[in-house]
Amino acid sequence: MLSKSFLKAGHTPTLIAAFLYFDLAFMVWVILGPLGVGIANDLGLSHAQKGLMVATPVLAGALLRIVMGVLVDRLSPKRAAIIGQVVVIAALAWAWLFGIHSYEQTLVLGLFLGVAGASFAAALPLASRWYPPEHQGTAMGIAGAGNSGTAFAALLAPGLAAAYGWTSVFGIALVPLVLVLVFFVVVAKDAPDAPPPKSFAEYMKVLKDRDAWWFMFFYSVTFGGFVGLASSLVIYFNTQYGLDPKTAGYFTAACVFAGSLVRPVGGNVADRVGGVKSLTVMYLLAAVFLALVSVGLPSAWMALVVFVGAMLALGMGNGAVFQLVPQRFRREIGVMTGLVGMAGGVGGFYLASSLGYSRELTGSYQAGFLIFACLAVLALAGLTGVKKRWRTTWGAPHLTSAKI
Repeated sequence: MLSKSFLKAGHTPTLIAAFLYFDLAFMVWVILGPLGVGIANDLGLSHAQKGLMVATPVLAGALLRIVMGVLVDRLSPKRAAIIGQVVVIAALAWAWLFGIHSYEQTLVLGLFLGVAGASFAAALPLASRWYPPEHQGTAMGIAGAGNSGTAFAALLAPGLAAAYGWTSVFGIALVPLVLVLVFFVVVAKDAPDAPPPKSFAEYMKVLKDRDAWWFMFFYSVTFGGFVGLASSLVIYFNTQYGLDPKTAGYFTAACVFAGSLVRPVGGNVADRVGGVKSLTVMYLLAAVFLALVSVGLPSAWMALVVFVGAMLALGMGNGAVFQLVPQRFRREIGVMTGLVGMAGGVGGFYLASSLGYSRELTGSYQAGFLIFACLAVLALAGLTGVKKRWRTTWGAPHLTSAKI
């Protein structure tokens, strides 16, 4: 439950607008995953091609987050968000009106859908700049819960594709996108205390700070795991257990909703106990659940339970990372959101593509899941190594009111 101090601290209409914009952008960012079974059947794609098809928007979104981060600080979060959403709407309209007829065209569409994934770098700074340090985890968690849009894609897209054809889904998606864009333009406001614009070279100076690289690695595991699974699970449940696309979509939606809805909880818990403590537990749980699912569980229902556990850990971890980032890089939050978000997308691209290649090369998804579980263990080891320094430097009690 949100406290009175939180409600008074920021700008609630902007927080709601940022959430909705983020939610719809993420819905279309991963839409090729829920539609992947139908697209693959019609175009005759291999396991590796299916993996790369769903991973391409993730990688494009990762790289474009740097561009969006720069636009946020040069133009403002609101203007950058509007530009990105217009590009996405145009790409979907093209796919709907002219159709997708080859594997190469799916990859081109995936590149443009990556702009929707870059929305992360606009939505979070838009919300973050309105709130003081002690409420960063909650505010960023609420805005970041827009990644629940990936669940709506999994829940709705396969059924709509079965009823109207997968090409028509691109046109149907335009309706909520346009409506939310209008709402966003009217309601969202940029915070009055935005930092002055800097040159691109000054933005890149942040990469000389080792903490920037740690945050990028930590988020590549939490968000990378989340979006990689969100993009791949419909195909996974269909291939591994023979579920029809609609049922596989329901299973995937359950997993993604779990990871999305706990992101604000993760941020709030991090505000209360500290992001380091929260992340420590989440990495451990994520590693255990991913290792369990790698063995190839005997039933889809058992796999569902384990995937939900993994997504809960990864979702809360997402909220915890972004409780910490604004404390360390408040003046550079735009570019850091872009860089950290980029790393998260790269992690998602790796997981989604590696699952397809693992299946094609070995006949099993085991290697893909097991390697990512090992990455979660590495992240836990890295966090253990930096926590003392963080708590005695920028996170020291006399320097911030937030818990680190």
